[in-house]
Amino acid sequence: MKNSERSRLNGEAEEEDDEEENLNGGLEAWERSYADDRSWEALQEDESGFLQPIDSSAIYHAQYRRRLRGRSLTAATARIQKGLIRYLYIVIDLSRAAAEMDLRPSRMAVVAKQVEAFVREFFDQNPLSQIGLVTVKDGVANCLTDLGGSPEFHIKALMGKLGCSGDSSIQNALDLVHRLLNQIPSYGHREVLILYSALSTCDPGDIMETIQKCKESKIRCSVIGLSAEMFICKHLCQETGGTYSVALDESHFKELILEHAPPPPAIAEFAIASLIKMGFPQRAGEGSISICSCHKEVKVGVGYTCPRCKARVCELPTECRICGLQLVSSPHLARSYHHLFPIAPFNEATPSRLNDLRNISRSTCFGCQQSLLASVSTTTKVVQGKS
Repeated sequence: MKNSERSRLNGEAEEEDDEEENLNGGLEAWERSYADDRSWEALQEDESGFLQPIDSSAIYHAQYRRRLRGRSLTAATARIQKGLIRYLYIVIDLSRAAAEMDLRPSRMAVVAKQVEAFVREFFDQNPLSQIGLVTVKDGVANCLTDLGGSPEFHIKALMGKLGCSGDSSIQNALDLVHRLLNQIPSYGHREVLILYSALSTCDPGDIMETIQKCKESKIRCSVIGLSAEMFICKHLCQETGGTYSVALDESHFKELILEHAPPPPAIAEFAIASLIKMGFPQRAGEGSISICSCHKEVKVGVGYTCPRCKARVCELPTECRICGLQLVSSPHLARSYHHLFPIAPFNEATPSRLNDLRNISRSTCFGCQQSLLASVSTTTKVVQGKS
């Protein structure tokens, strides 16, 4: 190729790049996703007066992918024992890296928002489990909340302690969590979920020894990164049997963190069947006055009475501070069974199949008895109107 032709092609390529930059306004890829975020213009009213997006194909595709992933997980874990009593510590990185604004308005705000949604979803799917919060900033790990079963308590404590400063330390966080989870009884499944924003870790010692301690204590460690992949995080997850992933944007981060809500497969050492003593306490009367064993305070008409030692506790599920009995309620125990006996996966029905007279008995939902033909026709109209 001659020099003149090469220079001409290079000039055309530069012109195309300039045209693309002009069209995009010179924005980066992550900035363009927010540049056209005028969501109020993509809404319309349906027949009932409710707002719905004009182009709902993205929602349908996301639901379809979620169904496929759930179906594959159901088939893969049909004969795998799962841990229903989980003790999970969420480690939140509040170093100066959490103040970065690549996620709007900041990484810290996005993490706090998604942690709030995750805590509620976690207790909805794991009513017998408990959560604790740990924050890391200025190179120091602090226990924000102890293990407990009240989502409102954890969310209130997190929202009151938001602030970024200093460096982050994975080793200090693991040492603290290891010390706290070592007190958990053998039937409990110990887990750690680290939401990491920094690109480095400032550790006082050998972090490899700390990782081995967590592995020997059967603590499953998982990490969700918000910046880039780090070798030490990947090594930690591989050694302890957890998962490591890096969020691309806010919606991807939401999907990644909610994947940790269902109970994971049990570790082989914990997959042995064993009996656990549980107590079903009675709710205290409206005007009763007693001292709460959890907070060492006088409470009026709030809490539950342990059936063994008659001590008062504030919330369920929990462990009695006096006699050590695991206290739960019967609805909590019943709601945990849906992981052991999941419903059969749904089969996707095409409009032609629903309109077939031979399948007219299957054209209604067996649960709510609403017509599936109406939803299909509405979807078709929306797609045709958009096209």
